[in-house]
Amino acid sequence: MGKSITDKEQQVTYMKQRLSMFLDVLDAIEPESTELEDIDRLIAMVDDLDSKMQQFKNRPSTDNE
Repeated sequence: MGKSITDKEQQVTYMKQRLSMFLDVLDAIEPESTELEDIDRLIAMVDDLDSKMQQFKNRPSTDNE
């Protein structure tokens, strides 16, 4: 696994990148051909984003605030 991100600015950048990836996937979906598995993948992505956000909220910061 990678090193923990404890700097708040890096955490925000990470979340922005992940959200951007999610939006790219969402934009690529064709409503007429979307299947249940596609929706399940989207839900899993949102759950992963939420989980990471909770980790960041509970992680001590190393930045100098």
